[in-house]
Amino acid sequence: MANSAINTLIQKEDEQQYSSLKTSYSTPETFSDYESGGEDSYNGTKTAKEMIGAALQKHIQGVNPHECEDGAEDAFFVADLGEVYRQHMRWKKHLGRVTPHYAVKCNPDPTVLRLLSALGTGFDCASKTEIEQVLSLGVDPARVIYAQPCKTKSYLRYTAKQGVKQMTFDNTDELYKIKEIAPNAELYLRILTDDSASLCRLSQKFGASMDHTQELLTIAKKLDLNIAGVAFHVGSGASDPSAFIKAVQDARAVFDQAAALGFSLHTLDVGGGFSSGTFEEMAAVLARTLDDYFPPEIRIIAEPGRYYTSSAFTIACNVIARRTVEDKDLGITSYMLYLNDGVYGNFSSIMFDHQHPVPQVLSTVRRPDGFNYSTESLTDSGYASAEEGVADTEGKRLIDYSIWGPTCDGIDCIAEKWTSRETVDVGDWLYFEDMGAYTKCSATRFNGFTDKHETIYVSSEPAVSDLIKF
Repeated sequence: MANSAINTLIQKEDEQQYSSLKTSYSTPETFSDYESGGEDSYNGTKTAKEMIGAALQKHIQGVNPHECEDGAEDAFFVADLGEVYRQHMRWKKHLGRVTPHYAVKCNPDPTVLRLLSALGTGFDCASKTEIEQVLSLGVDPARVIYAQPCKTKSYLRYTAKQGVKQMTFDNTDELYKIKEIAPNAELYLRILTDDSASLCRLSQKFGASMDHTQELLTIAKKLDLNIAGVAFHVGSGASDPSAFIKAVQDARAVFDQAAALGFSLHTLDVGGGFSSGTFEEMAAVLARTLDDYFPPEIRIIAEPGRYYTSSAFTIACNVIARRTVEDKDLGITSYMLYLNDGVYGNFSSIMFDHQHPVPQVLSTVRRPDGFNYSTESLTDSGYASAEEGVADTEGKRLIDYSIWGPTCDGIDCIAEKWTSRETVDVGDWLYFEDMGAYTKCSATRFNGFTDKHETIYVSSEPAVSDLIKF
């Protein structure tokens, strides 16, 4: 690691109990967009746009649809590792007390995992495969939490053999299972929270109610199990900061219940729910509440996922077919565009994560330069609220489209209505930003289409190349 590029800081844990959990973090000499500077100061976000655009352009210029090999025009990703790095620095700035354990299920991209490992994060894993993937990077088992309240027995045996001790539970049967297979585990009691303001509610499936925590702790005591902490999750993509306040208060109550039974809890897991757009607001509330209810000697961890990767990935898709739709009564022509990726592929986030990916024109044969990626937001891109036939600010009538995936299923729709000033045809390319969370991780091979798509890596932060090779 080059000292000239980054300064190594060691995040100190309690030396007696947590020496094995020490993690090293790297801070850039220039904090990119989170510092103000003069005209010559480095702007990572602007650099990211330029680098992503260049990578997109280079790739599509190398694809000749008239003579390319099978699958050469498939959809592909461009991932900016610099964005992952910036998000980590942002986390340290606003939640310095909380050690992030990246939620692998969000995006198990191997290069992203290597970067996060080099940055010293922990990892939230929910299956044998995820644990295996993280440990294969050389990650210390002490940096892994098996955050799955309902574990498969064979996976639990594997986990115990690998030395992964941290794990969650929320029911009586799980305690007996753990006693049988992994009696030396460090257990975090996951409690129920109010996740009504989140994109994906998890309380319907996981979490012990506050009415049952005393009973669970009592059984754990009789079984001579090690209750090491409390965990909660306010829901994926949470939007209400007050949910953290109530969850932390409830966690404090469980800490007190456990202390009365003779347990010495040392860790609070505040789960996930962090989104880039609301991070500062949520972090401020969480940080203040943690300081109000938990003294500095209590270790705090979290399980962010989309926060790290959502904005780091851009996907480009090829228009494989177009269908013209004419409304003769109104004299309006619209189009149905068919892409080579859809909701059964990398747009699974539409169904599973309640996302609304925004199409933007990347390249059309009608444009003189053949390329339309911009460092600024495109004025003709996104979901328009205008009625059909309305002109844009330049007097050109906007064209209506619906956008569909490649499978033969009728629900494979990416956008029911999208408007653009561009005339998009077969062979053209569209791109979608913010495609790094719950996309390729849940892609399928339905209808025989591939779930493997190339990822081109760039980095808009120089410090990344000092941490990993890509």
